[in-house]
Amino acid sequence: MITVHHLESSRSQRVLWLLEELALPYQLVRYARDPVTMLAPPALRAVHPLGKSPVLVDDGHTLAESGAILEYLVERYDTTHAFSPTPLPVDSSERLQYRYWMHYAEGSAMPPLLLSLVLARIRAAKMPFFARPVAERIVGKAMSGFVGPQLKLHLDWMESSLARSGGWFGGERFTAADIQMSFPVEAAAVRGGLERHPALAGFLRRIHERPAHQRALAQGGPFALSAG
Repeated sequence: MITVHHLESSRSQRVLWLLEELALPYQLVRYARDPVTMLAPPALRAVHPLGKSPVLVDDGHTLAESGAILEYLVERYDTTHAFSPTPLPVDSSERLQYRYWMHYAEGSAMPPLLLSLVLARIRAAKMPFFARPVAERIVGKAMSGFVGPQLKLHLDWMESSLARSGGWFGGERFTAADIQMSFPVEAAAVRGGLERHPALAGFLRRIHERPAHQRALAQGGPFALSAG
């Protein structure tokens, strides 16, 4: 039996979603965030030394990192290639595109989104009145000089890629790459909205309509990313 150690409102939701798409039975162990720090509880360190989620345990193997878990699940259980590229040469455009988005999600898309969250929390943090103007200047310069332009660059890239491919990241059909990419797109919608990115907004609407996505939410609990 597959076991998923699941932290509320986290990347772990993607693992539940793929398991539901694959119709695989699994056991769910849920963890709540610390209400002050919003971090995972120390109990997760008993499962994996980093104390983060998701963690999947299957057939004696303990796997961390959402992208690695999704790749493991499709390689082991997606025998009909319903959610992964059909057997093709490793240098085929379909496989390369799929692999790119599986790794882009965390490697390139999430860092500026996380930086924007950190800066927003700095701006909202309690501090002496004389320190606030300094903090505001630092946050403002970081956002205008680096984080903001990076966010625009990546959102525009995702938008144009979806428009070219017909609405899915991995190609002409829904794949695990879309599940992997869902987290940065959800985060972008919360951080700054997608009013100028209709293809990304349409992507979110389509994935939210998938029955497996809805079943995963019912299993994992409310999925709310902080706006900072």
